[in-house]
Amino acid sequence: MDSANSSCPSTPRWNVERPFLTGRFHQESKAMSRFAEAKGLSMESFSGVDKAIGCFDAAVQELIVIDDLLSAMVAIEGRYISIKRVRGKEDSVTFLVDPSMDLALQELAKKIFPLCESFLMISQFVESRSQFKNGLVNHAFAAALRALLLDYQAMVAQLEHQFQLGRLSIQGLWFYCQPMMGSMLALSIVIQRASANNFSGSAVLNLLQSQAKAMAGDNAVRLLLEKMVQCASNAYLGILERWVYEGVIDDPYGEFFIVENKSLQKESLTQDYDAKYWRQRYSLKDGIPSFLANIAGTILTTGKYLNVMRECGHTVQVPVSENSKLMTFGSNHHYLECIKAAYDFASSELLNLIKEKYDLVGKLRSIKHYLLLDQLDDISVEKLQSLLDLALRTTAAAADPCHEDLTCCVERSSLLKGLGALKDVETIRNISDVSNLEEPLNVTGLETFSLSYKVQWPLSIVISRKALRKYQLIFRFLFHCKHVDRQLCGAWQVHQGVRALNMRGTAISRSSLLCRSMLKFINSLLHYLTFEVLEPNWHIMHNRLQSAKSIDEVIQHHDFFLDKCLRECLLLLPDLLKKMERLKSLCLQYAAATQWLVSSSIDIPKLDESSHGSLGNSRSPSRALKLSTRNAAVTDSILKFEREFNAELQSLGPILSSSSQAEPYLTHLAQWILGAGKDQ
Repeated sequence: MDSANSSCPSTPRWNVERPFLTGRFHQESKAMSRFAEAKGLSMESFSGVDKAIGCFDAAVQELIVIDDLLSAMVAIEGRYISIKRVRGKEDSVTFLVDPSMDLALQELAKKIFPLCESFLMISQFVESRSQFKNGLVNHAFAAALRALLLDYQAMVAQLEHQFQLGRLSIQGLWFYCQPMMGSMLALSIVIQRASANNFSGSAVLNLLQSQAKAMAGDNAVRLLLEKMVQCASNAYLGILERWVYEGVIDDPYGEFFIVENKSLQKESLTQDYDAKYWRQRYSLKDGIPSFLANIAGTILTTGKYLNVMRECGHTVQVPVSENSKLMTFGSNHHYLECIKAAYDFASSELLNLIKEKYDLVGKLRSIKHYLLLDQLDDISVEKLQSLLDLALRTTAAAADPCHEDLTCCVERSSLLKGLGALKDVETIRNISDVSNLEEPLNVTGLETFSLSYKVQWPLSIVISRKALRKYQLIFRFLFHCKHVDRQLCGAWQVHQGVRALNMRGTAISRSSLLCRSMLKFINSLLHYLTFEVLEPNWHIMHNRLQSAKSIDEVIQHHDFFLDKCLRECLLLLPDLLKKMERLKSLCLQYAAATQWLVSSSIDIPKLDESSHGSLGNSRSPSRALKLSTRNAAVTDSILKFEREFNAELQSLGPILSSSSQAEPYLTHLAQWILGAGKDQ
């Protein structure tokens, strides 16, 4: 509000310094009359009075009092009724009478004084709240009060006319004031609270509504207050109408309950991990009108959707008819129906724009192909490591219209550290122990290799930096599993190359069994990740996106898909993830040692000579001893790999069993992986 006030036009000083223009002249100090001074009366002023009113008989006093009361009712001092400022309260005044006045007349006059005080208070409020800085709601409320005061002054003029015709007694004056008394007093209560708290905007509307409900027993007063709410809310509803029909905040005085953070730009969605733009560019603030409280979220979302389309250069405006105007609201709740219709229109238009023009599903499918390794078999690892662009152009990925948006990158930390960097509240709860996991001493290039994706506005609303980060974490885990699988396949081919030699009962045959067990383990893991997690969850998300009614539902379904995949891919289960990393590490160590293990188990230089003579005849005793020693070392190495692999695999069983109670999907993983150890 302060920023709004600083740009408001100021009220001319002469409008304040000349009291007869503002109605404040009655608060100016008056010189005590000679009569009051001589008699020592407790009056500050009885202007132009030579005699006390008590000097006259009762009939004359009544005429004088009626004349003074008619003046007091429009905040003008009379001869024997004065207006005095209350000490310590600048904006409060009280009406005083000559103490010598007839007691019966005094009592009747004092009954009318609250009406006079209410008029004076309302007049001051209208004057002060008409200034620019007080906002549109106060301006509208002041205008409605000004119209009411005109009716009130017309009533006073009619009473004065009757008085001049000699047809008005003080009892008649009291009688005719009754209809306005309750209304003016109720408004004065509202004004007092509004002035004391310096209310503006929705606070004024809420105050008027609460006071109208409190006056439910007085139908006339309640109707008047409801009319005031209607008048004061017109300007507010005008702001609301532009927001839900055009997506524009036209709020010069900061009264609207939706605030815009202009420092957040749409470009930040591809860089800001927390995706603040969508949540904080437009947000709700305190002070929502009570009649809009239940639909405030819908109002916020409607304008946000319209803004996205405008940012895309897509000019759209909700169709507006006379029946859909928001300039009034009432018990029929027609305004709620208008807002709901505007929301439905904006939601469907944005959803169609993102689905049809920007092909959201196609973009997500492209990301799935690459970052979830849906087409990795079509792309060679060597080409991915050297030139990703060349790989994409020379494979089936070239048919993907979005393949040019794919880029490669090298992360600076291991997968475990990347998981620890996730900032989701739910994720942090699940991986709070990730930071305690052992960080690999040597992180290879393959472990840090990752893919990234260029996402343009407005698809970045759905595929934010946070969403891409989750895709990359799943990709790195899958990619490393694929790498382990390839290395083990290479080791298996080495074993197959020596099948022609009769190695049954030797270390080579044992190594071959171990290689097969490792392959079954990694293939079971990949099968689980691909066919038990990614594919089913993708199809569920795809179907939900087809039936989504708004972009927020699309975001919700997409985020749920990613979080579910992270969890079911074991990335949010530290104990299991640690076991899997250890098993993969053993597989890689074994695959790297396979060539040495196999070549050391046979006499390689004599293999070519085996066709000309037996192996035993060609070996000298020293060479045979050397080969025997080497075979013993090979056997020990294979047995060590076998023991460590089997121990890790067996220790995985209890963890899967205990975790599957809380995470039922782990039952499928246990069925696939634990079967790998049964072949040994």
